[in-house]
Amino acid sequence: MAMEVATPIHAPITSPASNLIISATTAVETPKKNRIQVSNTKKPLFFYVNLAKRYIQQHNEVELSALGMAITTVVTISEILKNNGLATEKKVLTSTVGMKDETKGKIIEIVLEKSDKFDSLITPAPEEEAVAKVGEKPIEAEAHEGKE
Repeated sequence: MAMEVATPIHAPITSPASNLIISATTAVETPKKNRIQVSNTKKPLFFYVNLAKRYIQQHNEVELSALGMAITTVVTISEILKNNGLATEKKVLTSTVGMKDETKGKIIEIVLEKSDKFDSLITPAPEEEAVAKVGEKPIEAEAHEGKE
């Protein structure tokens, strides 16, 4: 005799694709620390490229997402990072959502992970370089010392 286990009707269900927690009453999206929602009107392209590099450095992967006309911007960011050897493609998800005016909106999500060459290709940030050179004389100071 097999025994069945019943799941309560009000138990939350987690959808891994969109990180939504769905319950009988509400759907709430939990924020991701490595997710960038890209707009093609608010920031320049390389703002997102540099932000994605930083997220890859901190979290070993980044999730880029966009809606509608910004989809081409996400694809461009992804291609720049992949062509420079900084990231590899882990997952691509496309979908459509219903909009208020009964049209369908397109969504893309691209997950990129840190490439094996990432650490050797990324140069330290200027503040990191300044910390590394503590105790070294600036070149200008050395040139002026000989003339005095």
